[in-house]
Amino acid sequence: MSYIITEAKIFPCTQSIELAQKIANSYGAELGNVITSKYSDGEFQPSYEESIRGTRIFIIGSTNPGPENLMEMLLMIDAAKRASARHITAVLPYFGWARQDRKDKPRVPIAAKLVAKMLEAAGATRIITMDLHADQIQGFFEKPVDHLFASTIFLPYVKGLKLDNLMIASPDMGGSKRAYAYSKALECDVVICYKQRAKANVISHMELIGDVKGKNVVLVDDMVDTAGTLTKAADLMMERGAISVRAICTHPILSGNAYENIENSKLQELIVTDSIPLKQKSDKIKVLTCADLFASVMHNVQYNRSISSKFIM
Repeated sequence: MSYIITEAKIFPCTQSIELAQKIANSYGAELGNVITSKYSDGEFQPSYEESIRGTRIFIIGSTNPGPENLMEMLLMIDAAKRASARHITAVLPYFGWARQDRKDKPRVPIAAKLVAKMLEAAGATRIITMDLHADQIQGFFEKPVDHLFASTIFLPYVKGLKLDNLMIASPDMGGSKRAYAYSKALECDVVICYKQRAKANVISHMELIGDVKGKNVVLVDDMVDTAGTLTKAADLMMERGAISVRAICTHPILSGNAYENIENSKLQELIVTDSIPLKQKSDKIKVLTCADLFASVMHNVQYNRSISSKFIM
């Protein structure tokens, strides 16, 4: 008996509904019908309002804090499992809690591993995500993980700027591998920022490894939170003779004083994806959609086609 591939269905989590609609449009499908009932104490219950029995479903939602975003994804997965979906693919444009990927001091959790296990326990059979904070997080899962790179979105944009004397920069030592990959694709040099933190989100000292004089610098990172590191690096590079400084950051968390920091910095432009919706608009922030990337990968996953070109830097 031949195996018939049924059409996949796409469902959004609340905070990612705008991105999910873009993905569905690019995929060539309608968003599935799901409603969320809320109780006065803050508890909520998602409900699929159509049959998903025997189908592959894609649940789209970033899991950045607060905890309700992760909880909604878990409840959506659990509901799908109990409704007899054949395959449940959790599409996490931003995989939250990923900065806690190891024990960096005694008596702390490894939250990224815990989140991975929670997603699997809820019933996810596959994970699709983009620009994990640490590549080794893929190993926290026992289910298949498709780890996409936003470089497929950013590189054409940077090339289109046609900047002379281009230089790629990493805002810290941990991002040097990503910076070198971009520099190889763009055939330019790399500078690294060495920073020391007084505590989380607070930098006590920063120094440059490399010369930026006369260069148009593009900083590359996986996320921007308070923008303290990026803006301090941009200001330092301009002081050291850079012509201009831009930044590429996949996930715009932008918490605390981030918008104020960006506006008051010497950053010419911050380029991000729409993996997380912006809290407010800024003339300095350019948003590139990741919808086409995810839609293409989801389509290939549905029809068992190769997706290797989508996650090789």
